[in-house]
Amino acid sequence: MKVIVCGAGQVGFGIAERLAAEQNDVTVVDSSPVLIQTITDSLDVQGIVGYGSHPDVLHRAGAEDADMIIAVTFADEVNMMACQVAHSLFNIPTKIARIRAQSYLEPVWGNLFSRDNLPIDVIISPEMAVGQMVLRRLSLPGAFETINFVNDQVIAMGIACEEDCPVVNTPLEQLTELFPDLAAVVVGIVRDGRVFVPHSTDQMLVGDEVYVVAERAQAERTLGIFGHDEKEARRIVIAGGGNVGFYVARKLEELQSRTQVKIIEGSRDRAVQIADGLRKAVILNGNALEVELLREAGIDETEAFVAVTNDDKVNILASLMAKQEGAGRVLSLVSNSDYAPMLKSLGIDAHISPRGTTISAILQHVRRGRIRGVHSIQNGSAEVLEAEALETATLVGKPLREANLPDGMRIGAIVRADQVIIPNGDTEVRPHDRIVIFALADRVREVEHMFRVSLEYF
Repeated sequence: MKVIVCGAGQVGFGIAERLAAEQNDVTVVDSSPVLIQTITDSLDVQGIVGYGSHPDVLHRAGAEDADMIIAVTFADEVNMMACQVAHSLFNIPTKIARIRAQSYLEPVWGNLFSRDNLPIDVIISPEMAVGQMVLRRLSLPGAFETINFVNDQVIAMGIACEEDCPVVNTPLEQLTELFPDLAAVVVGIVRDGRVFVPHSTDQMLVGDEVYVVAERAQAERTLGIFGHDEKEARRIVIAGGGNVGFYVARKLEELQSRTQVKIIEGSRDRAVQIADGLRKAVILNGNALEVELLREAGIDETEAFVAVTNDDKVNILASLMAKQEGAGRVLSLVSNSDYAPMLKSLGIDAHISPRGTTISAILQHVRRGRIRGVHSIQNGSAEVLEAEALETATLVGKPLREANLPDGMRIGAIVRADQVIIPNGDTEVRPHDRIVIFALADRVREVEHMFRVSLEYF
């Protein structure tokens, strides 16, 4: 597949890195010669210096025979115009744009991105995606990562195995015997920085990070089995009243009327603006790095502290200060992946990567076959995917034990109509089943192949 990526920042680099590793033909466009030099020195991609919205630049990037354009520059307007030019002049089939400004995305302007106006096939809103991720983490505080699939019927959770975890040193096959009615499957384990797909005889150890696919209705029970019985927070302090913080506060007011929310925002004008848009939240104007302001926010009685400013270092330091002052759990927004390995040892309970969230949203539309959802984990080491099985899928019509799934992938759940099925060797996949599958990075192409659309389908 030939792909043009407009923007060589963190997200553009991450997408180009992933696509190039999968042997796609990738060209990256950016107005910064320094960023282009960096990306071409690091990756097997072509680099073009210029604006992705300029026709001559797209022409030099090979737009005439490109399959997809992914516009993720820092400017919404450049991203939108790049897709318009790609459509009008070069007829590029798939156009994806990152759009940050929420005013473009208001439902009242829903016709803006139609084919007759601005022909963008997929809109990626990082702030909204990150806000939704924050809400999921708050709803299941025992998990350090949560991803919903198949209309929220299935959830994939990252769970830390701590000293008091009741099921450590237990072979996975025994878990099925101990909890025969538990609709959950351990699909991946991270141990000493390495991700692997376990076999039935493998055990979980203290310090492991385990990925479990479960029926959504059994998420809390599953966390309890792993020793996590943390309750959903009712007193929350949010550091940062930008798009993410405002979105989270507004949704909490809509969905959880009993939740008490306080927001710390440094800009007085922004503090006034978000106060007008919220009904009950308390807005404090000041610096989240000031201990006195944290105390004024009642940090010692706060059950969850969420740091979502646009500065990684502020988020990390504010979270540490909140923890020291008595906050229950702390959640930080961290863009720089270099910081991720140290966060847990610092005492930060969970973090969210806007870069990883955006890349996952884009990968869903890059994957071949009937892939309906994708979430990249552990900085791209593995993916959890949702796929639809068509009549021509290689898994259909045979027991899974005869499907010869290779090492490095594991099916966590099958959804048939509204029924969630936890598979075993006798389970047969039927046409139109939705499959949630965990796959190491080097096995993702095989997953695409299993769920490809063949000519027989038409």
